[in-house]
Amino acid sequence: EIAAVYPEAKVIHIIRDGRDVAVSTMHHIWNQAEDRGGHSRITPAQREKREAYWKDPEGLIRHGGGIFPDGWLRNYAAQWRRRVGRTVEDGPSLLGENYAEVRYEDLLARPEEETERLLRFLGVDAGEEAVRRCVESSGFERSAGRRRGEEDATSRLRKGIAGDWRNVFTPEDRRIFKEAAGELLIRLGYERDAGW
Repeated sequence: EIAAVYPEAKVIHIIRDGRDVAVSTMHHIWNQAEDRGGHSRITPAQREKREAYWKDPEGLIRHGGGIFPDGWLRNYAAQWRRRVGRTVEDGPSLLGENYAEVRYEDLLARPEEETERLLRFLGVDAGEEAVRRCVESSGFERSAGRRRGEEDATSRLRKGIAGDWRNVFTPEDRRIFKEAAGELLIRLGYERDAGW
């Protein structure tokens, strides 16, 4: 639709490891729950998990069976696989040179390099000063008011790191996500193979 309505549009697809997206989404659901003035409906059991996580994250992961409700992670992984997988396939074929991808993890690891590449793709000033301004104005520290990695589980900008799923997923969560979306994780370079 974008190509038909606005054929000269440049589209940047930001890809993030689906396991980190699942963790982030669960926190957003918790933070936007009706009992906190939001719109998400969560069960009493989910509310209990949320409160346990906020009190002792490691304890919940170690002894409480993880943060995800039964069946939720499998469905979420399948949705992530469909949405991201389809965009990775359709973007280049439908938009050609007007489509670019960037991994969230690469933005964190090499912000200047990736920002310069994306600015060049957009056809705008990609000089050193422009890149510096973009990186400084959008950094986690500036946006969240704390250092990357310092968690505020109740904030929209919770932690600002990549790979936190490793601290949150139980072995069963890992198995479920890999079973539902492992092929795309491998294709995008988040996993090497289908094994553990």
